[in-house]
Amino acid sequence: MRLSRYFLPVLKETPADAQIASHRLMLRAGMIKQSSAGIYSWLPLGFRVLKNIERIVHEEQQRAGHIPMLMPTLQPADLWRESDRYDAYGPEMLRIRDRHGRDMLYGPTNEEMITDIFRAHVGSYRELPLTLYHIQWKFRDEVRPRFGVMRGREFYMKDGYNFDISREDAMYAYDRHMVSYLRTYERLELKAIPMRADSGPIGGDDTHEFLVLAETGESEVFYDAAIADLSLGSRDIDYDDRAALRAICEEWTAPYARTDETHDPALFEALPEDRRRSSRGIEVGQIFYFGTKYSDAMGATVQGPDGKPVPVHMGSHGIGVSRLAGALIEASHDEKGIVWPEGVTPFHCGIVNLRQGDTDCDAACAQIEAGLIARGLDPLYHDRDERAGAKFATMDLIGLPWRITAGPRGVKEGKVELTSRRSGESEEMTVAAAIDRVAGIYGV
Repeated sequence: MRLSRYFLPVLKETPADAQIASHRLMLRAGMIKQSSAGIYSWLPLGFRVLKNIERIVHEEQQRAGHIPMLMPTLQPADLWRESDRYDAYGPEMLRIRDRHGRDMLYGPTNEEMITDIFRAHVGSYRELPLTLYHIQWKFRDEVRPRFGVMRGREFYMKDGYNFDISREDAMYAYDRHMVSYLRTYERLELKAIPMRADSGPIGGDDTHEFLVLAETGESEVFYDAAIADLSLGSRDIDYDDRAALRAICEEWTAPYARTDETHDPALFEALPEDRRRSSRGIEVGQIFYFGTKYSDAMGATVQGPDGKPVPVHMGSHGIGVSRLAGALIEASHDEKGIVWPEGVTPFHCGIVNLRQGDTDCDAACAQIEAGLIARGLDPLYHDRDERAGAKFATMDLIGLPWRITAGPRGVKEGKVELTSRRSGESEEMTVAAAIDRVAGIYGV
């Protein structure tokens, strides 16, 4: 993609109403544009990031054996009346009446709809276990939407639902989700800590939130410093090995880590003083086990081994895909702009031509572009006729992790400059070496 043909409406000035770094930078980098309070259009650069995050979430969910599908955004109110949540949910739910006078709602979550799908098609315990999930736009009418995509009214979320014959099997599903979420966040280069949390309107006693530590987080959190050093790294995860999954979950949940809603000062004070930490956190996911709450209310039963109907045990599990875009920026930015990790960057590498129209510089940049594309990479070539400082400022703002710069002096010597956005370090090398180096970083 060449910048002269791309839609990248960067802003020179910081919008006055943007209070946190991710909101400021997403607006300035031309990633989003506000449509109304808490609702945003995702412009081309932001959309690419959103899709990269979504891809990683899909890959890790399917690695864990979970099956993708798609449910509608609008739901019939009658399903929610069955579960007694239609009136109880509160004004955050956007209620709608269609032209025939039927009550509808813009779904804030999908427990009722997935339970209805399940009860219509699954009748025997032999068809279990089953975990279905989708990634879909949701709507919750926040009283005070703020912080850009971090607390919007419309948001993109992965929500999954497990159906099992027993509590034991449902807790195995809980463990699968916890480990798959830990893998997802590590692939995004985020340190997300699972913390004992409150279940809120979803219900259930077993629930953990995943929080990324950040000064701009909405939740106050308390944790044992030991948990911040844990990592799955290159461990080979076998999702069929229940004992191994349970051991990983215990490793991550044994250290004290709680949100302010479930904080126990006595337990916290019992920790060695040098390991007590308090901070703020951004919630980027939550997993729930709620037993037979919805299956009892909605008649979602299967025939058990003895031939008698048994209500299924359920859980629901969410990851805020659009919120993760903001969380990544909160965790990785500097005074110049965004610093994307390689896994979600909208383009793998930026190409900067310091003298547009110069025959040698144009040829070198075209060679770099073609070479990266041939290796399966997607570069962004800044080919606009602008001064060098403006080109570098744009590239720093949008945060591509690598940049190859071609200038008249270097090109005459057969060299270009490869720069790391994260470290700021540059190295001169041949065009072929620069292409090989970038390709090697991405493993292609």
